Amino acid sequence: MKQLITLLLISLVALPSIQAQTLQELVNEGMSNSPEIKKFELQYNIATEKVNEANTLPNTEFGVGYFASEPETRTGAQRFKVSAKQMLPWFGSITARENYANSLAEAKYEDIVIAKRRLTATIAQSYYKLYANKAKQQVLTENIDLLTTYETLALTSVEVGKASAVDVLRLQMRQNELEQLKKVLAAQYLSEETTLNLLLNRDKNTVVSWAQSLSIPSQDQDINEGELSLHPELIKYDKLYRSVTQSELLNDKESSPMIGFGLDYINVQNRPDMSFSDNGKDIIMPMISLSIPIFNNKFKSKSRQNELVQQEIKVQKVARQNNLETRLYKAISERNAARITHETQSKNLKQAKDAEQILVKSYETGTIDFNDVLDIQELQLKFEINQIEAVISYYLQNTIINYLTQ
Repeated sequence: MKQLITLLLISLVALPSIQAQTLQELVNEGMSNSPEIKKFELQYNIATEKVNEANTLPNTEFGVGYFASEPETRTGAQRFKVSAKQMLPWFGSITARENYANSLAEAKYEDIVIAKRRLTATIAQSYYKLYANKAKQQVLTENIDLLTTYETLALTSVEVGKASAVDVLRLQMRQNELEQLKKVLAAQYLSEETTLNLLLNRDKNTVVSWAQSLSIPSQDQDINEGELSLHPELIKYDKLYRSVTQSELLNDKESSPMIGFGLDYINVQNRPDMSFSDNGKDIIMPMISLSIPIFNNKFKSKSRQNELVQQEIKVQKVARQNNLETRLYKAISERNAARITHETQSKNLKQAKDAEQILVKSYETGTIDFNDVLDIQELQLKFEINQIEAVISYYLQNTIINYLTQ
């Protein structure tokens, strides 16, 4: 029997550890399954493929004509005409188009990096919220058990005439309130668990288990504020600015002339009434042409547009950088506040437990005030909940800091 109980306990302890997933494992799963990231990857692949599209020449022109009324020449009547023509862009135009397409693809790549950062932060925040919910449920369970113990003491006191039945009812009502809070938390847990599963793009009913406990570390991680300037949201603006620069270079090339090469072939019919060396000789005429953009207002307008877009990108980058810095300093401040709150609640909780022990000892001497019991229990629960919220607030703010600086 002892061996059977031992094996049962081992299996109960080992089972959660087998199913449990760390936060990093959840993030990795999200990266692999996220349709949002796949969407940006496909957009990047499309942008990359446009580089091949840019490496092309204008369509080759072919023409065929038949002389309805055959014109007579010295060597015979012309019957039909076949022509071919190929326009070539100015030197460096194709390279400029490729560079522009590449610059757009590089800017699109930053969308993938940003999406991965955001997904990591969102998964982490959902994970921490689930942890906080489960921790609060555990605290409520412990307090309900504590009230059950007090209820037993109260019933005993009622039997010996040292307490009123009202005290018992008060303890029971307080238990009912805690049971209600616990049920509400359980419902909220299922909702948040569904949210996390959908972020991971898996079955929404998958049970999330825990592989670690959370506590505020003794020291905060170092923050390199200079890393903020390397944030992908800011790097994207730099790449967009460079893409406009490449657009202007391409516009300059497109405003240059285009050179065309062609060949005309005219079929000539023999003259039956004459005999000479060039009788019925076909005509072959190589051709060269030049396309000059004389009316170039379009290119001037494009240059002006590029200049304005670059100014807009500069302004947008400054605004985004200010926004990111504001979020960073706010997160640092709130993380520090969470540490202070946690330390304060830890002190208060210790004092509340000391008061609880005093009440228990008072019962041994035959004097106990169950109103004080409820007050101390309520304070203890408040301090424990605040402590959990401080820990989660610390990690939620840390998630924002990591998103901005790592």
